[in-house]
Amino acid sequence: MNPTLSTLLADEEELQYDTFCNEDALQLGLLIIKIAKEEIKRGIAVHIELDECPLFTHFMEGTSGDNLYWVNAKKNVVKKFGNSSLYIGEMYKDQGTTFHKATELTDKEYQAEGGSFPLIVRGQGRIGSVTVSGLTGEEDHALAAEGIRRLLSR
Repeated sequence: MNPTLSTLLADEEELQYDTFCNEDALQLGLLIIKIAKEEIKRGIAVHIELDECPLFTHFMEGTSGDNLYWVNAKKNVVKKFGNSSLYIGEMYKDQGTTFHKATELTDKEYQAEGGSFPLIVRGQGRIGSVTVSGLTGEEDHALAAEGIRRLLSR
């Protein structure tokens, strides 16, 4: 396993909640927006859901309908595979192929690009996802993970 894959899995193991509720989704979404505004200084879209139940969605200035496509396509990867969208994409690259060739999933519904991170509750498993769109895939992933990290450290 290359260091990128092991690092991505380590983040998923570290960034887990003991419990997760609607208020946590609100606080996480607001925190990610605050980081984007104050530190990154760029507009992003953020979407948090417990599988089929959306709990938080915000599209900052500078985003568009294109971001909605990316949010949905990346979160679908997390829902189907259980790992971050970045991890899944990198896993197939590490195997010498691409996500779409290996899975035969349509690019209209699935994109294994960085930006969607699983919401995991210890002892329960993946319950949903937080998805960021508007930066590069790696930056989207880093922002989602950093939001979880900061919220958990409170």
